[in-house]
Amino acid sequence: MNVIESLKQPITRSREFLEECWAELKKVHWPARKETQAATIVVIIGVVIVGLYLGLVDFVLSVIIRRTLPS
Repeated sequence: MNVIESLKQPITRSREFLEECWAELKKVHWPARKETQAATIVVIIGVVIVGLYLGLVDFVLSVIIRRTLPS
């Protein structure tokens, strides 16, 4: 391999990579606005539920620990 070929190789490989990326992006199913909103609402509700649960568990455990350990 000569010097010119070795300099062209990264450019050629980069171009091939970008073309393959573009081809894959064309295959992606992009959700509609309503689908995105519905998924976002589900995630927010799930985070709130898990947050409330963990807050309750933390509160109960802290009360138990305060009552069992002397001040």
